Amino acid sequence: MNGRPEYGADDPREHTRKIREMLHGSMQHIREDIDKVDDPKAQALFETSAEVLGGLIAAYEHFEQRKEAAWR
Repeated sequence: MNGRPEYGADDPREHTRKIREMLHGSMQHIREDIDKVDDPKAQALFETSAEVLGGLIAAYEHFEQRKEAAWR
């Protein structure tokens, strides 16, 4: 998080930007932990979790950029 607002405080995209950055940090942390455990089931859980967060991050980006018709 760079700490500087891209949008006004009343613009929901400013809040989604912050949440997206937090999700990205969590996704990176989870991916780093995959190699720290030997349990294949835990590794699969971590990989699945990272993929789900990646999907959420994409949804937040689409909202911010108004890419999808639903967000226009």
